[in-house]
Formats: sequence, C-alpha cells, structure tokens
Amino acid sequence: MNKAVINGVELAWERRGNGPPLVLLHGFPLDHSIWNDALPMLENDFDLILPDLRGFGESSMLESPYSMKDLAGDIASLLDSFGVEKAHLAGHSMGGYVGLAFAKAFPQRVNGLALVASQAAGDSPERKEGRYKTAAEVADCGVRVVAEAMTDKFSADARVRDALRPLMERQSVAAVMSALHVMALREDLTDFIASFDRRLVLIHGDADALIPVDRAREIKSLQPSAHFFELPGIGHAPMMEAPGQTALGLKALK
Repeated sequence: MNKAVINGVELAWERRGNGPPLVLLHGFPLDHSIWNDALPMLENDFDLILPDLRGFGESSMLESPYSMKDLAGDIASLLDSFGVEKAHLAGHSMGGYVGLAFAKAFPQRVNGLALVASQAAGDSPERKEGRYKTAAEVADCGVRVVAEAMTDKFSADARVRDALRPLMERQSVAAVMSALHVMALREDLTDFIASFDRRLVLIHGDADALIPVDRAREIKSLQPSAHFFELPGIGHAPMMEAPGQTALGLKALK
C-alpha cells in the first residue's frame, strides 16, 4: 500500500479506477480490503480512494485520544494531498459515521454520501456502556474478544465469516479500544442527515444483525429523495455478501 503522513499519523491508502473521486471507508474493526470484491465493478465509474482509518490495517495512530471529527479530518487532509477538492464518500458501518462527520465538517467538499450498513443515530446510554465494557475486555484479553462476539453477527455466509474473523484478529488492541470509545462518543447526526442536501444513497441488508435495517428506513423517511437499496437476506457486510448489488447502489451517487 501507499502511505502518507497525515495529521501526524502514517495513513495507508490505495487508489484505482477513473472518474469522479469516491472515498470508500471501511467499518469496525476492519480495513480497506473489505471493498475488494466490489472494486472491479466500480473502477470504470470512479476514481476509487481506499484508506485504512488511523490505527487499522497498515495505518498508524497516535497515543492521544481522537474523535470522529479527527478521522474525518484525516480524510480531508488525504484528499488535499491528492489535490482533490470534492468527492463522493461511501462508508460501511463505522466508516459511515466518519462519512457523516466529514459531510458535516466539510459540506462544500461532498458531492454525495452513501451509508452502507450504517446509521445516523448516536449510541444510547446502554450502548455506550457496552462499548466501554468491550474496550476494557479487549485491554485484558485482546482483540479476539471482539472477533468472537462479532463474527457470527456479521453474516450468515460462512465464506464471509471465514474472511472477516482473521481480518478482525489482525487489528491492534490500541486501535480497537480507541475506536470503541470514538464510536461511543460520536454525535447523533439524525437532524443533520434530515437536512442533508447532496445525493444520498442507503445500502442495507434486511438481515443485518449489528445495525438493524430500520435505521436505514428511518433515514429514508427523513430524506424521501434518498436512493435506498434494501438487500434481502444480506447481513452487515453487503460489499462482501452482495458486491454486485452494492456496486450498483454506489453508482447511484453519480
């Protein structure tokens, strides 16, 4: 992978394809490779930019705390390094939170936004406490705690589960713990998405056991003009379970 020092961290990234820029943001606790199956169906339509978020994959991280806005700032600075002023963004799960934070902080730089198995709502108090508890368990027992808890919930497809578990287990304890805290503290952006005035795409499986499809349906009710691709029988990894349908949905950004 290519690497660039962005905001004090070494950010790893790949870039391929031709067309308007599209940043693909991975979910938790994964890296850019989750998009690989969909890339051949997108590279003739978009200039695809695939970063590893700080701490994940081959990207480094700082010891100091950071926020969702800081992750969005990393993407803005990465685009600056490419000379890219505006882009589409597509975020899977936590990557969707980053995309939303980017859209709020840098609205003039967003051509369109796709939320893939993601949501705009913030965490409930109970969900926050659950994330803090998980972070403490990761500190004591390692990343396998998260991998064991999440693998079966990601997908009913054994091929997808077999690919995701080792990918999760490769992530660092520090990155996983930090991301859990960042997600717990993220802003509720329901009101923001209700007033979002760029092209909006929602891609969500109706068998998602981690973020219910009702979260996407709620956004659609707030934004009737949104392009909503509800995928029957698909879980929390649409780009791996149904790459063709996911790519088709992302093309609605154009």
